[in-house]
Amino acid sequence: MGYVENTLGSGEIIEFEIKFHWLYTVIAYLALIILGVVGIGIIIWLTMMIKKWTTERVLTSSRFIKKTGWIRRNTEEIRIDRMEEVNLNQTILGRIFGYGNVAISGMGIGKINLKMIDDPLDFQRKLNDLKVQTASPPP
Repeated sequence: MGYVENTLGSGEIIEFEIKFHWLYTVIAYLALIILGVVGIGIIIWLTMMIKKWTTERVLTSSRFIKKTGWIRRNTEEIRIDRMEEVNLNQTILGRIFGYGNVAISGMGIGKINLKMIDDPLDFQRKLNDLKVQTASPPP
């Protein structure tokens, strides 16, 4: 987790790391096995795995950070006190296997989409806890 650790402010700590669900990896390997003979499976597997290996999604004590990219870096950040909406979408399979998609909207036009994350309810709970802490400063 190089980028995130290098950009943490003083006193800022990592509260939660968002991981890809294990089914994401299974789908990549199924594409490799089923379509690998024609070469398309290798490309799909490599694309999916590079995305998994080079993505950092972290909730810190003051902001949410998403970093993607290997050679070219793209980052998206939203401060916790500037978040307006956190929307969770889970299919039936998502509820059974424990994965889902989360969309975080910030004030203005900022929106970050997180696809197929592991345990989205735990992430949403931790985010809501941090929003409450940020809204009411300790006495």
